[in-house]
Amino acid sequence: MRMPLFGSLRLLAVGAALALCVALGVVLARGAALLGLAGHTTITESVVIERLDAVAKLITTEALVRDVITYEDTWLGSTKRSLVIVTGRTLVGLDLATPPRIHIEQKGRHITLVLPHARLLGVDIVELRTYDESRGLWNPFHPADRDTIYQLARRQLASAAHDLAVIEHAEASARRFLTSLFATDGYTVEVTFAPLGAAPH
Repeated sequence: MRMPLFGSLRLLAVGAALALCVALGVVLARGAALLGLAGHTTITESVVIERLDAVAKLITTEALVRDVITYEDTWLGSTKRSLVIVTGRTLVGLDLATPPRIHIEQKGRHITLVLPHARLLGVDIVELRTYDESRGLWNPFHPADRDTIYQLARRQLASAAHDLAVIEHAEASARRFLTSLFATDGYTVEVTFAPLGAAPH
């Protein structure tokens, strides 16, 4: 079950991550201008790919998520239970190992990018805190139970990230980021995302 009182914490973490992504995009764009990339630079497909490779790890959204894990196991009528609050960090972004679809209209200085959908790239457990634990009469806790709780926590945090629409936030962030990245060269950028399970081609 989820803990509603942590909703504001989740949204705050997502918002901070999005702000960071936008700020990074602006900094990179201004840096490109200072290096003389602005003006009449002609952007080619190879340049687009090179820049995407360079910023791939920056096009991400990080969210701090907290949730409740209820673990229960019964053996021969003896039940052990554990109530654990897990705090984790979820990382959602674009896996640019899948080649994007790129179309460049030089006359109108317009770039169209079709990218794979954002996805969950990782889940890091920050804290597992046990608030209530009761062992069965002949069903004690073993190290294997701790491993099971840990895996349950990772799966539940991943599910929570989807419930919080973090993927949608990551894609919106990527769209703003890439628009600012090429803006200093005088290009407009249109970013869309391929359907899940379909690689751009």
